[in-house]
Amino acid sequence: MKAKDKHKEKEKKRLVGFRVEEDKCIWMKAGVVNFRLCDNVFDCYQCPFDTGMQRAMSSGNHSEIELKEPEWVKYLKSRYHGAERPCRHALTGRANAPKICTMNYECYHCAFDQMMDEIDTAELGEPPGYGSASGYKMAEGYYYHPGHCWVRFEHGGRVRIGFDDFVVKLFGVPQFLVLPPIGATLEKNRVGLFFGRDVNKAGALSPVTGTVLTLNQKVLDNPGISHGDPYHEGWLYVLEPNMPKRNLKGLYYGKESIQWMEQESSKLLSLVGPEYERLAATGAEPIGDVFGNFPELEWDQLVKTFLRAGI
Repeated sequence: MKAKDKHKEKEKKRLVGFRVEEDKCIWMKAGVVNFRLCDNVFDCYQCPFDTGMQRAMSSGNHSEIELKEPEWVKYLKSRYHGAERPCRHALTGRANAPKICTMNYECYHCAFDQMMDEIDTAELGEPPGYGSASGYKMAEGYYYHPGHCWVRFEHGGRVRIGFDDFVVKLFGVPQFLVLPPIGATLEKNRVGLFFGRDVNKAGALSPVTGTVLTLNQKVLDNPGISHGDPYHEGWLYVLEPNMPKRNLKGLYYGKESIQWMEQESSKLLSLVGPEYERLAATGAEPIGDVFGNFPELEWDQLVKTFLRAGI
């Protein structure tokens, strides 16, 4: 039983990137190791395995791995047309054409790497696929925080964040939205943004720890987008997390997120009462503005119960 629990825990720690078409570690693609899948969404700079391999391959280290270096170089030359140190983005299939790395794989100094990050941040791509939990939409490939913000891990370890379908239907269309400034450092489980309507205001917890890279200006200009399309056009901000895998603790994914959302829905039904329960029993879609349709529900109570944050 203990061995089984450890296996589940190991699986849970593997970070799953959104729509990763190629998940082979660059060291596997280079032919240095026989098999290893990336479990850090190609955030090689903060990957312990990558750090160990770089150390082993460096000059002056006569480890068993280093003795195989000539074979590794030969492999890369034949596959990448003479490039002994192909860019990581070529190895992972992110760049269309091979590109020789001139920065000793210190990507944080590389203008090309920054350009690739800017492209990824600006382009949302196609909308996610959707599942359902008690009538609420659940985006596939997303992680969910107990405070009802979703997290999408993208190439290089960055995370895109937004409200889930449950919370936008619970509080209705926000009249104002206050996002953290670019460059601000947010802490997981601490208030990272505010939203509200009329005199009511609520703070939503940051689902991960990291530095704010960019904001969704369209949502700031029109907060209603976050209500109408919370998982795609209604995203809120992008973070550079301090350690992507460490931020997995406390987040729900896959079947676990469905079970959690169903529990949240049941909790809401118990607060609203028989009228809403009868409506849910008919199979009807959840109301798009619970707070606005049930004035007996107190804003502060909903914030405390579902956002886990104070005002």
